Amino acid sequence: METKFDPQAFINHLTHQPGVYRMYDVDGVVIYVGKAKDLRKRVSSYFRKQVDAVKTKALVKNIAGMDVTVTNSETEALILENSFIKKYRPRYNVLLRDDKSYPYIFISNHEHPRIAFHRGTKREKGEYFGPFPNGSAVRESLRLLQKLFPVRQCDDSYYRARSRPCLQHQLKRCLAPCVGIASEDEYKQQVELAKLFLRGKNQQVVENLGARMQQASEALEFEKAARFRDQISALRQVQDKNAVSGNQDMLDVIGLHRESGFSCIQVLFIRDGQVQGSRSYFPKVPANTDNKELLESFLLQFYLNQQRAGQIPQEVVLPQGEKVAADVQAALSEALGKQVKINANSRGERSRYQSLANKNALNAVSSRLSSQTTMANRLAALKAALEKAKVWDQDQPIERMECFDISHTMGEQTVASCVVFDQQGPLKSDYRRFNIKGITPGDDYAAMAQVLERRYKNAVEQDNVPDILFIDGGKGQLKQAENYFADWPHPPMLIGVAKGESRKPGLETLFLGFSQGAVQLSENNPGLHLIQYIRDESHRFAITGHRQRRAKVKKTSTLEEIEGIGPKRRKTLLHNLGGLQQVKSASIEQLAQVPGISRSMAETIYHAFRDE
Repeated sequence: METKFDPQAFINHLTHQPGVYRMYDVDGVVIYVGKAKDLRKRVSSYFRKQVDAVKTKALVKNIAGMDVTVTNSETEALILENSFIKKYRPRYNVLLRDDKSYPYIFISNHEHPRIAFHRGTKREKGEYFGPFPNGSAVRESLRLLQKLFPVRQCDDSYYRARSRPCLQHQLKRCLAPCVGIASEDEYKQQVELAKLFLRGKNQQVVENLGARMQQASEALEFEKAARFRDQISALRQVQDKNAVSGNQDMLDVIGLHRESGFSCIQVLFIRDGQVQGSRSYFPKVPANTDNKELLESFLLQFYLNQQRAGQIPQEVVLPQGEKVAADVQAALSEALGKQVKINANSRGERSRYQSLANKNALNAVSSRLSSQTTMANRLAALKAALEKAKVWDQDQPIERMECFDISHTMGEQTVASCVVFDQQGPLKSDYRRFNIKGITPGDDYAAMAQVLERRYKNAVEQDNVPDILFIDGGKGQLKQAENYFADWPHPPMLIGVAKGESRKPGLETLFLGFSQGAVQLSENNPGLHLIQYIRDESHRFAITGHRQRRAKVKKTSTLEEIEGIGPKRRKTLLHNLGGLQQVKSASIEQLAQVPGISRSMAETIYHAFRDE
């Protein structure tokens, strides 16, 4: 029997990231596609008690299921939404919004090609670049391209009627091929340079603008330097690649995320340069199965399914660094009767698709981990394990669990996290962080003692003492908790979670407080998976708080205060992005495109100017 759609449960498991949501009726037909800057907030707005719009009420009444695809930005969500609307033609989208096509930049296949705005059917021969989010973005980019590349933008009728150069040539924005002033080779070079720029190979142009901006600044021509800065910023914004559109014809991108007993494989289906859909798969994975074996099994079973005949891509992109045996590619190609390339080292556009697939796999696992059914099963398994160890009363329920973790860098900016779980999963409203002060740098034991004192000072009066308290660490950290609760008449159950020698998940040892022994659960035990989930969540929450504290610069910072940014990198960033404000507002992808800036460094810069 099919489970009835529970909107509140669906919303509880949603992420706050941008993305696209699809609504289905009882027959599994897509009835509405929408985009969101924050998926949870947007979707929850449909299910409020008071909804005034009649059309929204009618839509919600027909919803029998939903799913989401997470994107890197709201712009990507906008373009992916357009792609899905064209594919599914949902009836409520047709009623509630128009379905205009997205605009492109067009370079004609002419003796002297022109650069132009295009929207609609691609009838004219030439190259199309895009799509862009809106017409103003295309027009702005055309104005900038006209300043950078002296290529004509006039209509062919105007071009043929010229007998002398027009004003654009006088402004040095056109080589005037209409009257033969420029040589054929010179004009073709400019056209090719414009094409390279539109394909994203624009670093040389940006570096040139950066150098000109620097020269103007040194000559005290600040207005001129500001114009160069604004051009660089706008060009970066226009050319920021979307991970939901590109130039690939048939491509499948595999994302993989494994956490707390769940393994999710996410498949993005790229067709005609657009993400045509995505799907999450949760295969049953035996214990001690590595990523290589998991991916090989999935590829063979997934693509040899006869129902997928005719949908086989030309290329399959694996998660970065993950490889499969060479005979897997050969076996697939032979069985399917066509050459299928398996790519394990994605770059450029494929890398952005791959990042998007991984993000969706992570989101799918997070939703599955938080589901009520999963939590109930794992909580029951944990309770059974504690009962077997004779440290838990069979009639006593587990209603509240807490876990602590300590994070610091070489003893500096120490932060302790406290995460809270109840029978439904993470209780994020009760999460707390504590900035640890007044201890010897790096003394995790003293940090643990301090956070316990601060957290539970008034816990009895407030009636929020947990049933179980997990400590991320071994006997030393657990001892601090034992010392603190030694005088309590009814202390919580204390469990220290110590990683195994190889620190591999599944090898954890559970030290029971007050010398009640140690327990080691099997790798596939649902109770251990719950403990791993709680422990990993406390670690994530501590790391996030530590990064925020370490990045004192935040929104009012300067580049000089960011660790790892010296004069050379600072100069490169300012030249390539156009100024400090542009660096502050840049995305991680934009920062990582700057020469000499790795992705990890880009993330450091990005988080230095923001609250995470």
